[in-house]
Amino acid sequence: MTTADSSDGPQRFLAPHLRSLGTTVFAEMSALASATGSINLGQGFPDTDGPESVREAAVAALRTGQGNQYPPGIGVAPLREAIARHQERFYGQIVDPDTEVLVTAGATEAIAAAILAVVDVGDEVIALEPYYDSYAATITMARGMRVPITLHPPDFRVNIEALRAAVTPRTRVLLVNSPHNPTGMVLTDHERTAIRDVAVEHDLIVISDEVYEHLVFDDRQHIPLATLPGMRDRTITISSGGKTFSFTGWKIGWAIAEAGLLNAVRTTKQFLTYVSGGPFQYAIAGALDLPDDYFATLASDLQRKRDLLAEGLADLGMQVFPPEGTYFITTDVAPLGFTDGMDFCRQLPHLAGVVAIPHKVFYDTTAVGQTLVRWAFCKRDEILIEALQRLRAITPATSP
Repeated sequence: MTTADSSDGPQRFLAPHLRSLGTTVFAEMSALASATGSINLGQGFPDTDGPESVREAAVAALRTGQGNQYPPGIGVAPLREAIARHQERFYGQIVDPDTEVLVTAGATEAIAAAILAVVDVGDEVIALEPYYDSYAATITMARGMRVPITLHPPDFRVNIEALRAAVTPRTRVLLVNSPHNPTGMVLTDHERTAIRDVAVEHDLIVISDEVYEHLVFDDRQHIPLATLPGMRDRTITISSGGKTFSFTGWKIGWAIAEAGLLNAVRTTKQFLTYVSGGPFQYAIAGALDLPDDYFATLASDLQRKRDLLAEGLADLGMQVFPPEGTYFITTDVAPLGFTDGMDFCRQLPHLAGVVAIPHKVFYDTTAVGQTLVRWAFCKRDEILIEALQRLRAITPATSP
């Protein structure tokens, strides 16, 4: 999941069970982008801010003193209430904002708090591979065991038989991400139902990362796993305002779960950041009540950007796997003559002045992602066009 050699230098100071962790690939590639003046299509952040009204709400909260001191440990009431309204508005899900909603320092903290709360030493966590890198790191911190269900190109569908076969008496959690980072896969009705059936049959806890819930394309529909029969009391739903409102630096996320399960997450979360982002919580509360056309326009604009970058990458000779959601396109760079995605991404800033992310860091079974590369399209059109222009320097003749 990370790029450091666990035997090198400072790693010796880490507890033995953490020595597989190193510097996240996002830090490495973003630093490389800065050092080389490259266009950063690696890390998933937009290059424009979100709605002016939301930004001004944060300014107003600062000026009026809202949130300038510690907010409540579970998050400010207006945000928790807005999250509850959002779930009912979009999914018909009724949640209690006082006992079933917890505000976190982004979705990453919610993921960490959830895993640390429910995973004990030796517990197995089944997760869709490739993983967002914090999943593997936090499971390691909890001393749990990762059990991958590998998503294979070209469509990255969930192998239901493999999922069923992966469950053992040690299985504690299903960790699901849809829309899926990095592949862009969105669960089908059949896949959601199968996941529900496995979770209910084996009495498993489900951690459902849904941060890209509003970034779904081609008339597909995101449906929270918690809304399926038998799932409400066993599912921890995680999302955030960063991706939906293009304020990723604010780090306002949340977890939703049945009161007892949420209390377990709250127990660990309070010893991580305790609280964060007070003024921003009020701003995201208002953002969640934006009209429907905001959310529809967000998805349609990103779909257009997806198509722009996907067509350009295909024209350059890469095999392109168009995503069904998220910020990201996956390509195979093998047609260009490259045999290793990590080597490709490390060379790319010097060859073309562009940064991308290698898939292989998201896998335990790295051979599957060996030549796959992730590109972020959540950028201005002119930046995407300039990146494609620069990438014309990459031809089979430039490969090792």
